[in-house]
Amino acid sequence: MPDIALVPQPVELTAGQEDGLTLTTATRISAAPELWDTEAWLRAEVGAATGLPLPPGDDDAGIRLRVDPAAGLGAEGYQLTIDGAGALIVGHDPAGVFYGAQTLRQLLPPAAYRRAATPSADWTLPAVRVTDRPRFGWRGCMLDVARHFLPKHDLLRFIDLLALHKINVLHLHLTDDQGWRIEIRRYPRLTEIGAWRRESQVGHARPAVFDGRPHGGFYTQDDIREIVAYAAARHITVVPEIDIPGHSRAAIAAYPELGEGAPVEVGREWGIDETVLDVTDTVLDFYRAVFDEVMELFPSTYICVGGDECPKAQWKASATAQLRIVEEGLADENELQSWFVRQFDAYFAERGRRLLGWDEILQGGLAPGATVASWRGTEGGIAAARAGHDVVMCPTRTSYLDYRQSASAAEPIPVGTVLTVADVYAAEPVPPELADTGAEHVLGAQVNVWTENMDSPRTVDFMAFPRLSAFAEVAWSSAERDFAEFLPRLRAHLARLDAIGVEYRPLDGPHPWQQRPGVPGWG
Repeated sequence: MPDIALVPQPVELTAGQEDGLTLTTATRISAAPELWDTEAWLRAEVGAATGLPLPPGDDDAGIRLRVDPAAGLGAEGYQLTIDGAGALIVGHDPAGVFYGAQTLRQLLPPAAYRRAATPSADWTLPAVRVTDRPRFGWRGCMLDVARHFLPKHDLLRFIDLLALHKINVLHLHLTDDQGWRIEIRRYPRLTEIGAWRRESQVGHARPAVFDGRPHGGFYTQDDIREIVAYAAARHITVVPEIDIPGHSRAAIAAYPELGEGAPVEVGREWGIDETVLDVTDTVLDFYRAVFDEVMELFPSTYICVGGDECPKAQWKASATAQLRIVEEGLADENELQSWFVRQFDAYFAERGRRLLGWDEILQGGLAPGATVASWRGTEGGIAAARAGHDVVMCPTRTSYLDYRQSASAAEPIPVGTVLTVADVYAAEPVPPELADTGAEHVLGAQVNVWTENMDSPRTVDFMAFPRLSAFAEVAWSSAERDFAEFLPRLRAHLARLDAIGVEYRPLDGPHPWQQRPGVPGWG
């Protein structure tokens, strides 16, 4: 069977065709027009590694891609058959065909993940039949590019790594106290000022220690269009997050009239900042205009507004906030936050979109159309599902890939509690409390890559992999999971990551150059 997960059903060997299919200069790919993206991807990736042209062919081509909604494979499902007639991938939909193509690539040697041909490789596909489909429709990864900016080239590479693991949602955290990363043409100071900070905190020492180096960057609107299209060609939906009403210091630094207090600079420290948006009509109109541009760029059904860790001290001392509480008949600042979020829930609904927020949006009452990302444990997701709201499960104890990977002192900047590969693999996205009722509201699960301590693509690699590989199977597979069975397949998969150049954390601990001795964490 394929060495890396994502195949919950046993692979059935095709009797009498033990030799499988050997790729040669004569091998062609045939595909209908709706599959040309997948055909182009397969030719580019496998063709580069093998040095084979893999040109278009007809119905007797060596590799055939087909969509058949009547095949009973289910959404995003596929069947891959390799025998003497060649390789046939039949998908319920184009996404299913793409995942079948990913599995076909997995069946080749790890050298299939290199960017140029290695002459010693054997490009023979085994004779198999794989019938496969995902358990969840939301198999996500949140990537924080606000704390440390990830240049476009590296973001596109990260999207390829998600696609390799059959992840289908990239939740892109674009704004926070420490940076604003998306061009908004109506408000240019958001990137002229808000995208740059004069230095960054290093680790979590108290008092804080800073590196003295300016940091920043942002994606232009054309960059965003490219990122979204690149992801879509790999059947990944990009869900944007614009944080409100807390985690908004970078925006307030650019436009001080948005805030409740004195002017501020873009945040340099990690943690919860007391700066919060004002609740005036002017602020609401400002963010409606921001979201208009965001919705133009992102076709995703879901738009995330954050809503987490919103401090209330400035609202308690604010005459405008207290007046709004009275005018709207609200009980307190928690209900004021809920009222603020509901303004955008209605705004999105009018435009055919849905609001996504972290589970603090439950405080003071949940907006009618909201979907909850449950991160502070599972309680928020359980409450939302029982109330009839959709949820995405991402509790800290199993989903936060910024958390330390062992209790060893060798781990760089140890944060949070220990979250091992085995812990991620053992996680169950549907809480037992929802087993009898409410499970249908669990859209799926995601892991979260918060980048306060990830200041380069190398550190993102180290913290994300191979834990993201284990999560991929959790989100895809309906089968019983056994870590002892998974571990040999994971070790084989690491050879693929090596071929790509992913600087993952070795299973037995970090390399010396991956450590950060003397930099304190927290937890």
